[in-house]
Amino acid sequence: MAPQIKYTKLFIDNEWVDAKSGKTFETRTPHDGSVIAKVAEGDKADIDLAVAAAKRAFHRNSEWRLLDASQRGRLLNKFADLVARDFKYLAELESYNNGLVLKIAMMGISAGANNIRYLASLADKIQGETIPADGDTFAYTLKQPVGVCGLILPWNAPISMFINKVVTALAAGCTVVIKPAEQTPLTALALAALLAEAGIPKGVVNIVNGYGETAGVALTHHKDVAKISFTGSLEVGKLIQQAAGANNLKRVTLELGGKSPLIIMDDADLNVAVPCAANAVFLHQGQVCVAASRLFVQSSIYDKFVEAAVKYAKGIKVGNPVDADTTNGPQIDEEMMNKVLRYIETGKKEGAKLLAGGKRLGTSGYYIEPTVFVDVKDDMTIAKEEIFGPVQSILKFDTLEEVIDRANNTNYGLAAGIFTTNLNNALQFSKYVEAGRVWVNTYLMSDCRTPFGGFKESGLGREGGMNCVDEYLEVKTVVMTQPKKF
Repeated sequence: MAPQIKYTKLFIDNEWVDAKSGKTFETRTPHDGSVIAKVAEGDKADIDLAVAAAKRAFHRNSEWRLLDASQRGRLLNKFADLVARDFKYLAELESYNNGLVLKIAMMGISAGANNIRYLASLADKIQGETIPADGDTFAYTLKQPVGVCGLILPWNAPISMFINKVVTALAAGCTVVIKPAEQTPLTALALAALLAEAGIPKGVVNIVNGYGETAGVALTHHKDVAKISFTGSLEVGKLIQQAAGANNLKRVTLELGGKSPLIIMDDADLNVAVPCAANAVFLHQGQVCVAASRLFVQSSIYDKFVEAAVKYAKGIKVGNPVDADTTNGPQIDEEMMNKVLRYIETGKKEGAKLLAGGKRLGTSGYYIEPTVFVDVKDDMTIAKEEIFGPVQSILKFDTLEEVIDRANNTNYGLAAGIFTTNLNNALQFSKYVEAGRVWVNTYLMSDCRTPFGGFKESGLGREGGMNCVDEYLEVKTVVMTQPKKF
């Protein structure tokens, strides 16, 4: 049974309001393409109202700014309690709106409540420094929130990205305007309701549903927005960085995807490496920014690995994400499904050998078979471009030195991994691969205590870890001395 849709309006200044234009847009479930709800469609006028509310809430005499840091932390911990209370409903809503397998969504949201508590604990750990300046000068630094932040969420992981961005910004003392992905606005609205229940003051958190070219552009260009945090495509990320520089030199945090390499050395335990490599690219139908979409296997074990990988892929159960035995659900929408299918056709045309999958499943919903290509070459499109679908491309290599250079031969640098029992292999690869996160004998394991972000065109800045609040803080230097006569 479909979850109840409780919130479909905009959330501005702690009120649920219609868009100024009166417009709405449809949001659909990728399971069968049916309409879930009609959601208020915000644009520039609504962004202006939301930013104005956030700006008022950031005034030095506002309720939010007068809260002690420890009080901010307690409020966010209350939010965590409410997320834990409603985790089943939130997981059902996430699965219904974006196709994430329900059992995975439930695990993710349970972990998300703990992530909120970790980020909340940073609120009263923001500290400046005293500086031993020369003479009788006393100098120190203050770390203070940057102001109003525009947070633009992706459709592939709405709840986890809401937590990463919103809770970090609030722990730092900022106020926020959130633009959810137009495909998946429902859980962001539900989380806003929980923040209101937790006692967030008026104007601190605002949500404007809408499209990137209207609401998103208005947010990134707004002169009163001090920072933009965006997770999404490289193309849009570049536009956001340009917009940030063209107006008031906004700070930006960008996570822009990847073409992540996973290396299987000939000493790896294939009983572990094969299923892990499959999960690394097929989880959430490949709609994961760190997906291991370039799988390099050492030549001496290549054939053995391929045989096992194909067998594993053919055993993956694709179906309704709420079914208990489902492993993979649908792609987010028809556009993305067709995009992935075009990549599969390109792979075949360019000479890669298709050994599993490669087709749409059924005619209802946006399902694609887990797909395995072998004999893939570095210059093939499927080895260079981010597919964001369930497509495993297996390449052959001979030496570690060779594969490091090939792994780095990309404009992306988000994540990488290696399976090996040789410590020197692990150390050399971890040192020289150009990626913001490196996994050794595992993949996709995540912890909010660890920084996350990319090298090169995979983005700017870091989320997670002890220093994540620094992305939302200004450093102010104060210099003091006794008055002197000149």
